[in-house]
Amino acid sequence: MARTTQVNPRARALGAELRQLREEANLGVRELGRRLGIGHTTVWRYESGTKSPSPEDTASLLTALGTTGAERDRIIDMARNVREPNWLSSGVPGMREELATLIDFERSASHITEMCTLVISGLLQTSDYARAVMATVPSEHAEARLAFRLSRRDVLDRKDCPNFVAIIAEAALQERIGGDEVMAEQLRHLLKMADRDNVTIQMLAAGATTWHPAHAGPFILFEFADQQPIVHLEHYRTSAFLRKIKDVADYRTAADTLRQRAMSPDESKATIARRLESIERES
Repeated sequence: MARTTQVNPRARALGAELRQLREEANLGVRELGRRLGIGHTTVWRYESGTKSPSPEDTASLLTALGTTGAERDRIIDMARNVREPNWLSSGVPGMREELATLIDFERSASHITEMCTLVISGLLQTSDYARAVMATVPSEHAEARLAFRLSRRDVLDRKDCPNFVAIIAEAALQERIGGDEVMAEQLRHLLKMADRDNVTIQMLAAGATTWHPAHAGPFILFEFADQQPIVHLEHYRTSAFLRKIKDVADYRTAADTLRQRAMSPDESKATIARRLESIERES
């Protein structure tokens, strides 16, 4: 059986930050390794999250990269807390390191399953729908957050793109976020994306008389070719990455249960089309 690598979310976040700083400094992996007196494979392992640098090693890296001040202190603090397996963060969702990790997982996953309850998946959002979703973000952060959100969609266009399954609760189609015109455009986009070979959209019918896992809220399950799966949760002011085996196993079971319960892809496209026709008729 193939050996998988245990990589926790904090290590991936730290690695993503270090890689970004290296690229901003226009340094290659080999050159940075030469400056530090270490092998380039060690630098690569730091950046991929498969090896966590100590706070002291992180400080040396930052010195070589010319990182100073509050940014230096923040990243060294990340290195001090890197060994926590599950990552729970309270505050405004989408802090830089968490967002960097989410994007990294989307780009490196072989399979992504997302349960969407009241809002369409970020990977499937149009720009106007995404802007409407972020309407309450402070204006000084709004455009940057929107740019990050839209850049995430590119993962589905890559040659080595993941297989993406979006399980969308029917209630998400009833919400007219952004108004009729924006929602109609969003539904047309869903129908277009549903025709892609690497995208599967399954609608979860409303009107359940028994509890099912979607009632517990949205989640994203990331599966990889070279490491154990990871789950991402995001709520109003709290987000979490889970990698403990039992936690992830429960979410994998939940994903399987919901896929079995949801409509088939063809039935789902028909449901989306009917909702689109209804909005166009009423507009």
